[in-house]
Amino acid sequence: MGKIATVNPTTGEIIEEFQPLTPDEIETKLAQAKATFQDYRRIPMDHRAQWLRQAAHILETQKERFGALITLEMGKTIQSAIAEVEKCALVCRYYAQEGPRFLADLTVTTDASYSCIRYQPLGVILAVMPWNFPFWQVFRFAAPLLIAGNVGLLKHASNVPQSALAIEEILLHAGFPLGAFQTLLIDAHQVAAIVSDERIKAATLTGSEEAGMSLGAVCGHHLKKTVLELGGSDPFIVLPTADLTTAATTAATARLMNNGQSCIAAKRFILEKSIADEFSQLLVDQFRLLRVGDPMDRETDIGPLATPSILHELDGLVQTCIHQGARVLIGGELSPHVGNFYPPTILTDLPLGSPAYHQEFFGPVALLFPVEGLEEAIQLANSTPFGLGASAWTNDSTEQDRLIQELEAGSVFINGMVKSDPRLPFGGIKRSGYGRELGVQGLYEFLNIKTIWIH
Repeated sequence: MGKIATVNPTTGEIIEEFQPLTPDEIETKLAQAKATFQDYRRIPMDHRAQWLRQAAHILETQKERFGALITLEMGKTIQSAIAEVEKCALVCRYYAQEGPRFLADLTVTTDASYSCIRYQPLGVILAVMPWNFPFWQVFRFAAPLLIAGNVGLLKHASNVPQSALAIEEILLHAGFPLGAFQTLLIDAHQVAAIVSDERIKAATLTGSEEAGMSLGAVCGHHLKKTVLELGGSDPFIVLPTADLTTAATTAATARLMNNGQSCIAAKRFILEKSIADEFSQLLVDQFRLLRVGDPMDRETDIGPLATPSILHELDGLVQTCIHQGARVLIGGELSPHVGNFYPPTILTDLPLGSPAYHQEFFGPVALLFPVEGLEEAIQLANSTPFGLGASAWTNDSTEQDRLIQELEAGSVFINGMVKSDPRLPFGGIKRSGYGRELGVQGLYEFLNIKTIWIH
């Protein structure tokens, strides 16, 4: 059975360990979730909205505490951890404000005397969530779930158990009834049995392709709805009319946010050859300014990776590329210091067939690909199995239109970095998953969209 523990990625110290729930404890929580749903679905929506606003207030007033917990468990810089908590408050306020409007009956004129579309909750929804944004990933699931009248069970990543427990605590203190949102401290192998239980009506997962396929297979066997947000190898395309200085500054942020551990981080930098050398130098200059160190220090730009296995997997990919002929512009060597630190790294001259062309580099490594022009840029951008996000930089309106139309991704950002926004749907295509979170589209994923027709 896997270990459920807080292990400080800066020092390797085990802070606290937890025992996985027993089958009897899991049964108690499932029974409580089902019982709570029967009453919770009937609670007036303005009550649910008020509880979401209170959750936002708790998050905002205790953001330093929760930010420090995030940093302790998975290593992101304290400033970015606090910003993550603030974003969670934003998504709570968004659905408190917009949820009642999104969920109102939609009248449709038909041959009936009255017909409409009504949005009703499904019941108990299971969320399997990752460690890289341990609060945000959960709250962007929880806020629409709770405003709609569903109840939730959370199986969080095993290296962020205290974050998982804190989220349940926040929602209880905000006023949500006992059983409306529960954390399950369980091992990965316990998930399939829970998904198979008839009380679970649907499931969502953010994580690896392998985890997504596993959950999807179990849910498919039981005919249960799933939403999957999986890996990404997002392109960042730069063409000659772009503002190169702004593009390079944004590129560094887009690649290195969250210590490079983000599914929507820019990973492949596709550069038109006439500007490739200038852009590459600007990016190297940006990387050179970064300070790697203790993520609790507010002056630190890059903290450790979350686990030793992530560190060694990333270094293995980098070393394979170098062995196959890639050239290192900066970084590329494991740190001798204690902790899961990897230096900001830029690789270029990447040989065809190297891991850079088909695998996700989950850490602070930028991959540079010079191309002849727009046609080759689009072709290369679409050549991976992933299709999560894409960023493209050009001030030519014709090029912008082609990029928007032809890039195979769940989102395309022109002259800006890919990011999630509560007001817009978020998700991918191809092996990056299916379904959407956030926006009105994310709210509707786990609802019975019921047709009403009266003679």
